[in-house]
Amino acid sequence: MTLADVEATARAAHAGQTDKAGRPYAEHLSAVARGVRARGGDEEQIAAAWLHDAVEDDALSARWLEEAALSRRTKDIVRAVTKRAGETPEEYAGRILATPGALLVKEADLAHNADPARLARLDDEATRTRLTEKYARMRTLLGLGQPSR
Repeated sequence: MTLADVEATARAAHAGQTDKAGRPYAEHLSAVARGVRARGGDEEQIAAAWLHDAVEDDALSARWLEEAALSRRTKDIVRAVTKRAGETPEEYAGRILATPGALLVKEADLAHNADPARLARLDDEATRTRLTEKYARMRTLLGLGQPSR
């Protein structure tokens, strides 16, 4: 699949979905892909950025990912950043750190998720606080410093 194919697939898979602030979910995917590119990520990482939430959100199946015409590395990165039921944050972070290329994708994801302008769109202060703390904790577990955009 080309990057254009991956983008189109991700956009179609998440069509109609919105984020917690009611924005089209594809905006988040696009921002993460741009963040990966800006951080020097390669095409495999950019493809993974477009697909990083697809399996976790049931937008695409694990079987689709396995059978897709994607590199093994892209598939491994998507699997690494896909949260699993019952998994601790430490286990999740460990898998990301153990998978070549996954940390950059997760860093871009966290940077967009924790963007103060994005969080400010949330109506609920408690949700903003909870998410800010959650993202900061994950950055610490991953050994990342302050977010860069």
